Amino acid sequence: MNTSYNALIVPAQLTQPVRIECVDTAVLSLQELVAGNIESISGRNWHAYLNDEGYRLPQNDRAEVLLREAGVALDDTVNGTAVFLGHGPQGEEAHAPVHLIRLAEQLFDLPLAA
Repeated sequence: MNTSYNALIVPAQLTQPVRIECVDTAVLSLQELVAGNIESISGRNWHAYLNDEGYRLPQNDRAEVLLREAGVALDDTVNGTAVFLGHGPQGEEAHAPVHLIRLAEQLFDLPLAA
């Protein structure tokens, strides 16, 4: 079973680039990426993993803008690194959807290789 997929990674620190990276989607690997226990926010055909205690981490303005522009109504701020992946069949992970990557490119004026 495949556990590595191309993810859209949006770090909180503006000095770190938004990027596409092949990530291992095992829980421990995702926890390492978000620096703690994970929670998720879901869109239509994608989801974002975040640190479940994000209030301890720097605010992530880029991920917050991307989530809002992708149609998610947020009640709180988004903090820490956000890892975006797609929904696969039967609840499995999948590559980050191209439309979400294109939206990030437009919002952040960045060319991202998918």
